[in-house]
Amino acid sequence: MVILPADVQDEPMEEPADAHFVSRTGIGRPSTRLLPPVDELHRAAGVLGAGSKVAMLVGAGAAGATDEVLAVADRLGAGIVTSLLGKDVVPGDVPHHTQQAGLLGSRPSYDMLKNCDTLLMVGCSFPYTEFLPATGQARGVQIDLKAKNLSLRYPMEVNLLGDARSSLGALLELLERQSDRSWQGGIVDGMREWDQVTARLAATKADPINPRLVFQELNERLPRDVIVTADAGSTADWYGQHIRLGRDMQGSLSGSLASMIAAMPYALAAKFAHPDRPVVCTIGDGAFQMLGMNELLTVKRHWQEWEDPRFIVMVLHNDDLTQVSWEMREAGDPRYDTSQLVEDMDYAAYARLLGLTGIRIEDPADVGSAWNRALAADGPVVLDVLTDPDVPPLPPHVTLEQARSMAQSLLKGDPAERRVIVESARSVAAELFAKAKHVVSREGR
Repeated sequence: MVILPADVQDEPMEEPADAHFVSRTGIGRPSTRLLPPVDELHRAAGVLGAGSKVAMLVGAGAAGATDEVLAVADRLGAGIVTSLLGKDVVPGDVPHHTQQAGLLGSRPSYDMLKNCDTLLMVGCSFPYTEFLPATGQARGVQIDLKAKNLSLRYPMEVNLLGDARSSLGALLELLERQSDRSWQGGIVDGMREWDQVTARLAATKADPINPRLVFQELNERLPRDVIVTADAGSTADWYGQHIRLGRDMQGSLSGSLASMIAAMPYALAAKFAHPDRPVVCTIGDGAFQMLGMNELLTVKRHWQEWEDPRFIVMVLHNDDLTQVSWEMREAGDPRYDTSQLVEDMDYAAYARLLGLTGIRIEDPADVGSAWNRALAADGPVVLDVLTDPDVPPLPPHVTLEQARSMAQSLLKGDPAERRVIVESARSVAAELFAKAKHVVSREGR
């Protein structure tokens, strides 16, 4: 945004003079097609070709290089992990795409990064290094258009300064196809098991609605060209673990900024940029009160200008700043109600007050039909979903220290102690049941 004083706006425009200290700028922008030196590409191909357990970690910097990412993964027999910001770079139906890593990632992503012998990072600056291979475990190659990102998160053997599409395309010509597909096959099996885990986690009973179920039901109904946004709160957990974006879909959240109020302005920006595409904003009630309610006025003003009027705001209504509550427990502290509880209100009624469609969901049996109604609407919709704040965002690998901190927080008098124990037990049981079922099915083949 450029703000000019009123008197400056009334001044006549003058052509810049050919004088000292006068700069005459243009509107051109540089090409981002940057190819690393040939000898460095050969070095990288040698490292990658020598690996038998290759993991690719792909970020938003690989946008536009989907075909090249998939081709390199196929050539190397590699598995693919995407960052949250790079989630839409690789289609969700690719069987060796294990989605995200980290506290809100998948167990196959964790296992892949902890067991690989070669790591190829593409357009990614994943900051949570405890989830990356141990130092010295894996040989590393990194491709990035920003030199400052190279070897920033992991000590790489070869650093390629270049854009993802051009660099991967050049590498592809130097790589031989890996004949042994056992590594990639194991990743596919692990992801199939994980999908069973997340489905069972979504189906576990909650009071009144399991937030995982809300995202699971959305995932089964995503329009072909949808754009999905999420908070950096608990919606990011469920977005990461349950949403699978197709090739023509997009998704985003605030990434390393980790701003809980980004979901709504991101959704509006997406809608103004692509008025012909449906947009789904997934937002917590805390963030909706901070900014989402205000931006709904913007929606009211402009929605009839949009070619596709579908703009769905799904509010996880649990009267709790849930992500921080769980972070407090993980740190060994009980939830502090004074800072964590959110004032209760009827968000569906607020939408109707603005002349929009508001749907309140209090029964898990109504979640699927509510999504159907919202996605078929001819105008903006607010889904006010009453969800359980005590459903745990379990990490893919629970450490002893995390478990100990959680126990300490409950012993200190967490207000939701009983509910936390019950919901955590249900979630763990669902994960173990799915894992056992998968093992039995494999043994029976």
